Amino acid sequence: MDAKPKGSASLAAIVSAFVPTWVTGLIFVAIFIVIRRWYPSIYAPRTFIESIPEKDRTPSAGRSYFNWVHTMRKVPDKFILYHQSLDAYLYLRFLRTVIFICFVGCCITWPILMPVNATGGGSSTELDKVGIGNVKKRGHLYAHATIAWVFFSFVMFTVARERLWLIGLRQAWTLSKPVANRLSSRTVLFLSAPRDALDKENMHRYFGDGALRLWPATKVDTLEHLVSKRKSKIEQLEAAEMILIRKANHEVRKRIQSRAQTEDTHYDNLEDSVKKSIRPRHKPDVSPLNEKVDSIEWLRGKIKEEEASIEDARNSHEIGETNGSAAVFVEFKTCAEAQRACQQVASSNLLALGPRYTSISPQEVIWNNLTIPPARRISQEGTALAMVIALIGFWSIPSSIIGLISNIGYLADNVEWLNFLKDLPEPVVGLLSGLIPPLATSWLSKLVPSIFRYIFKSTGSPTNTAAELKVQRWYYIFQVTQVFLVTAVFSGAAPVAAQLLEKAKDPTSIPELLARQLPKASNFYLTYFIVQGTTSAADNLLNYSDLLSYLFYDYFFDKTPRQKFNRYTSMKGIAWGKLYPKVRDLPNLYNEYASALTLYSSPTLQSSVSIKLISIFVFIRSSFIAIAYSCIAPLVLGFAAAGLALYYFSYRYNLLFVIQPKIDTKGQAYTLALQHLLTGVYIAELSLLGLFSLRRATGPSIITGVLFIATILYNILTNRYLAPLEQFLPADLATLTERDDESTPLLSSAEEGQAHSTSRIQHLGQQAKVPKPIAQRIIDPIAHFFEPQVFASHQAMKSWLQDGDLFDDEDVQEYTEEQLQKAYLNPALTSPTPLIWIARDPMGVSQNEIAENEKNGLKASDQGAWLDEKGKLRWSVKEFQEVPIWKRGVTY
Repeated sequence: MDAKPKGSASLAAIVSAFVPTWVTGLIFVAIFIVIRRWYPSIYAPRTFIESIPEKDRTPSAGRSYFNWVHTMRKVPDKFILYHQSLDAYLYLRFLRTVIFICFVGCCITWPILMPVNATGGGSSTELDKVGIGNVKKRGHLYAHATIAWVFFSFVMFTVARERLWLIGLRQAWTLSKPVANRLSSRTVLFLSAPRDALDKENMHRYFGDGALRLWPATKVDTLEHLVSKRKSKIEQLEAAEMILIRKANHEVRKRIQSRAQTEDTHYDNLEDSVKKSIRPRHKPDVSPLNEKVDSIEWLRGKIKEEEASIEDARNSHEIGETNGSAAVFVEFKTCAEAQRACQQVASSNLLALGPRYTSISPQEVIWNNLTIPPARRISQEGTALAMVIALIGFWSIPSSIIGLISNIGYLADNVEWLNFLKDLPEPVVGLLSGLIPPLATSWLSKLVPSIFRYIFKSTGSPTNTAAELKVQRWYYIFQVTQVFLVTAVFSGAAPVAAQLLEKAKDPTSIPELLARQLPKASNFYLTYFIVQGTTSAADNLLNYSDLLSYLFYDYFFDKTPRQKFNRYTSMKGIAWGKLYPKVRDLPNLYNEYASALTLYSSPTLQSSVSIKLISIFVFIRSSFIAIAYSCIAPLVLGFAAAGLALYYFSYRYNLLFVIQPKIDTKGQAYTLALQHLLTGVYIAELSLLGLFSLRRATGPSIITGVLFIATILYNILTNRYLAPLEQFLPADLATLTERDDESTPLLSSAEEGQAHSTSRIQHLGQQAKVPKPIAQRIIDPIAHFFEPQVFASHQAMKSWLQDGDLFDDEDVQEYTEEQLQKAYLNPALTSPTPLIWIARDPMGVSQNEIAENEKNGLKASDQGAWLDEKGKLRWSVKEFQEVPIWKRGVTY
């Protein structure tokens, strides 16, 4: 029997990968269906939790095993737009857009490129036969060059169309009455504010007649430290109080069981010696006598000291000379005034009142980063940039080490002092080359976005949103350089090291290296998309890590009502900067995958061990990979579309039932993601150029070279003309909308927009007298897609938004004067001493402690929490109104 060519994609291997991963996925889904009703706070908090307003909760008929399926089927994605956030809706749209691109790509490439590749004259077998590696006849490569023009032009048009659509949506969204009337929509943050700009008397001189109110932000480091210490002491006091309550009740239960007391025992009836023995004690930080003190009494005294220090600091706080290290929030009369102020030059002083940000809520502000001098801010931004670039560059060192470990066979054969590796038992070799590298890679890769986020937050980003957008930009660059290229091009680090050094001397040979390596790696991605679409999507549903974490902390660490409440109400968030460019745990995985398969003789064992390991630790940005391989291995597009469809389903469930985004980029993350899609186009075009050069196909090379230049021009022009509209709201549009709002009510239906939405394609359909059912099903969707200047305009998107339940009068936020005064002040200047919340108990210990706390001037309550008959802590999960520390949030 002739051996198959090296690297051939075996259909049997694909099937053997499909079976165990689908079994694993089905098991995960089955477990999810069973336990979902037991832990609604993990799997469906958005349907009932009172921290979410009732109008924004996802409708649910009950907690049966399959009621969520009905909700998923009936509730549209648009519900997420109205009742959660713009970014959440746009992420689902991004997944749908990429699935659409992959589907259209299949329709374009499969009927032409697969037959061309299969008849290309090569010796490839099985699935490799329909890849470009099987083409030996130069004339066949014209088909790839032509299809590249068609498909990549479609991708570029889709990206431009989506950016235009997003511009119209953001304009309509920002100018809708509920959003435009929010305080954040009318407020602008100016950094590097001069001292005069912080005074109310100079407000109109710096910010114009439209300015209404300002909130200066200056350094209050000492005050912030004192407030933080007070909060910590409050939490320690609550923990000490709960220790006392538990000990007292345990003592009584013990006496009742021994019949030494009656069941009517009250705390006041206990002996003084018993009361003293059960009170928590500790050694304070500074104790000359090194004696233990009563923890509760000591903490009460410390809290009162902190209160006095905070009050003194607040009373003495004044705005002195800032030397530019200050910021100011300015409220304007209207959203249009705020947008104009954000775009104009407010001061003639160099670096003053810039940069500036609008639509910022107080919750996303990083207060420590507002009071940085402009020169220091610039230097810190440069330092952050250098650190990130260095991290991306040097990340190849640990990745290379992991790659070397995965190449044990190569090392043993080529490095003399490592010959002993040949004598290792086969299971040990399997662990070193098959298990350790994915585990190490997983651990390392998961650190990257957190490291980036820490760098940007600690070097001057004024808001969490600004930091997250930087993470998205640079994490994507990290993925492209250290993940995709390292994986696809340099898979097998040791054998390729010599090639890499040689190619580095001649940068023009990079396309050739891409051309040689990319077709080989495509086989891995075929299998990988099966893995990603099954186990990763099922894992998103089961979400066992959050469940285990919740149970662990709930049973072992959360001992006070406040800790229980915070754990229960802290809904899962979502990091857009990590999610959009998410390609984690992948460096050198192609090589690990190939080497792992050689360790086992059974195809079933191969798939169940090596492929399953990869499925646990790997998720890839399928859109980028699919586009990059579209003309090299068209089969990848179909696998990507199927995998992403399952992934879309899992994230749709999470956004409807589980996730509460804490960062709102107002669509900027989606814009970045669309621009990043073009990276796949560039990589694909460079790869084709390299392939055509290797085959000396001059004609296809010229065609693809022209396409590459056209792509660059397209990118430059779209960014030039669309970027201003993506960053700012047109002042004339905002003014016109406000005049319309004053004279006419909001649109009540989509018909008003439709009057302005008859496109040329629809007009041609009417002239051709196309039957109305056909026009609605075929012509209208085509018109909507190919004529964004009509159907993605502000007026059309305004009508589209009206076709829902967003525009209720009750959605317009009203603010009290106290809320307005404190809205954008540093919380250290306004936050009161937290209420001490403890649990009620049968013995009356809590009532006694509340009285003692109030004697010391500290507010306390045992409402909404209690110890049950077994001594377990309970609180009012279903009645948040009884929880004394809960307050309904204000939408700023």
